[in-house]
Amino acid sequence: MKRIGVIGIQGDVEEHIRALKATIAESGERGEVVKIKHRGVMSSCDAILIPGGESTTIGRLMEQEGMMEEIREAAEEGKPLLGTCAGMILLAKEGDEEVKRTGQRLLGLMDVRVKRNAFGRQRESFEAMVKMSIFDKPFPGVFIRAPCITHAAPGVDVLAKFDDHRIVAARQGNIMALAFHPELTPDRRIHHYFLESIRDT
Repeated sequence: MKRIGVIGIQGDVEEHIRALKATIAESGERGEVVKIKHRGVMSSCDAILIPGGESTTIGRLMEQEGMMEEIREAAEEGKPLLGTCAGMILLAKEGDEEVKRTGQRLLGLMDVRVKRNAFGRQRESFEAMVKMSIFDKPFPGVFIRAPCITHAAPGVDVLAKFDDHRIVAARQGNIMALAFHPELTPDRRIHHYFLESIRDT
């Protein structure tokens, strides 16, 4: 039975937990989804998900709890990691001036540079169909104060772009990052894709 841990400090935690439980049920497999609020739980999980929310807050609280190093260890062990919105920012090796100004601590696990609030503030949130290389049909992307990747190293697989230049989905080995919120749509293809990556480990 696979165990998926969702970082449960702040953000769209419950939405991801519900989506993952529904995805596991649809797959017909046995699995467990756990909320991680403290250190010491991650080592028992087969995969980790970092949800959207306020990246500065999530990063600071994860560091206080000693969870940043646990996530790095999980990545080094080859466990699948998925970061959405704020999770994309936290997974990056480099941030823009806003990230640096706020003193945002990054996990540094993906060879990418990210831009916070790349599409504007809360009032500029929007939905758009995103053409992804891993799916035959576009995915309904929900963008809320969304970041984007402005530069990706050669080892990073770009899965989707918006406006032909802003990268909104990417994968590097066992780590995947999205600028949008798949948990806020009934389309569970991304959660199924994540579940598939756990099966392969």
